[in-house]
Amino acid sequence: MADAPMIGLICAIPQELVDLRAALEHDRRTRIGGFDFDQGRLDERRVVLAEAGIGKVNTATVATLLAARFEATALVFSGVAGGLDPELAIGDVVIAKRAIQHDAGVIEEERLHPYQAGHVPFFNPTRELGYATDPDLLHRVRARLEGFELAPLSAAAGGSGRRPRLVYGTILAGDQFIHCEATRERLHRDFQAQAVAMEGGALAQVAERLGVPWLEIRALSDLAGKDSRFDFAQFVNEVARSSARILRQLLPVL
Repeated sequence: MADAPMIGLICAIPQELVDLRAALEHDRRTRIGGFDFDQGRLDERRVVLAEAGIGKVNTATVATLLAARFEATALVFSGVAGGLDPELAIGDVVIAKRAIQHDAGVIEEERLHPYQAGHVPFFNPTRELGYATDPDLLHRVRARLEGFELAPLSAAAGGSGRRPRLVYGTILAGDQFIHCEATRERLHRDFQAQAVAMEGGALAQVAERLGVPWLEIRALSDLAGKDSRFDFAQFVNEVARSSARILRQLLPVL
């Protein structure tokens, strides 16, 4: 139906898009400002799928276009991330209950004191830090994923037969790729976050301003430490497929 809701789907890199594009019943492609927007049907839902590129500015731009030009009624980011929580392993999946921009704030005495993006305490103070996923949407997501299981990582990707865990928590966003054990430990300690990536906080900020529900799904491709760049290269393709599978499972409740 032409008037059925349109879901905006965002990925950052080609590896996160490949499975979704393969399953998309393509209608047409629109190019705006260097971004390609593919409209069609995914599992009988009207969607528009976009590759934003990495980083918060790219994601904010694409999210705005999806809401304003394509009238998306929900915005979903599907992709990979670095793990922060030592209880999690490569292949586990985190769905955001809250998204925080960890690199926004005030620098005093050569140290960043995190604060809500778009605010400073002496100009437009706020008690908020980050953005919470809509409770009703999160309830539907939890119900839909009850009992859902992902296959273990393949032996080629270093799998040990363990099934990936699915958890709900805080996902950080910042315009850096984290390749540092000390930073990983600090981010987990300071924010009690489960994962870190480069886009979700911007998606959440734009969606909140425009009044559009949002969701962030992240499969862990690395553990944001000294081996992260090598783990990312080894695991990104397989774990991105897990994120896409979960997204497709959730389409009926978005």
